[in-house]
Amino acid sequence: MDTFDARLLNALQSRARATAEELSVQVGLSPDACRKRVARLRASGVIEAEIAILDPARAGRGLILIVEVTLQNERKRDLDRFKSAMQAAPEVMQCYYVTGNADFILMISARDMAEYEAFTRRHFFAEDNVLRFRTSAVMDRVKTGFAIPVQGD
Repeated sequence: MDTFDARLLNALQSRARATAEELSVQVGLSPDACRKRVARLRASGVIEAEIAILDPARAGRGLILIVEVTLQNERKRDLDRFKSAMQAAPEVMQCYYVTGNADFILMISARDMAEYEAFTRRHFFAEDNVLRFRTSAVMDRVKTGFAIPVQGD
């Protein structure tokens, strides 16, 4: 990855729908060179997805929760079962398998606390391998997104 790729990636992270012409001005390459480089970055998997970030409240899911989940057993099949359940749950916006005090950190959206309680009953209380979970409610979205700083050679 060179400096031009890094510039392209940084530009696309703040505005994924930028045209090749707009990118060429920001990056200092021709529009055609930008198109080719972006296509290569997509094909290589550096760009995993191009997504829209929604306002949870306007989408009717204004309650955002950060949940730490600790499993009783961390056998491969138990981990895989929990991971699969979280991947399939539409309420789970993000799920990370982590080191530290908990095994997983989840970002969950819900319409209200009753919907979150129903989620906990389905996924935590009904799952024998969930030892405990701790929930924090988000009071204010200070910064959201997936942008990571990229530097070229």
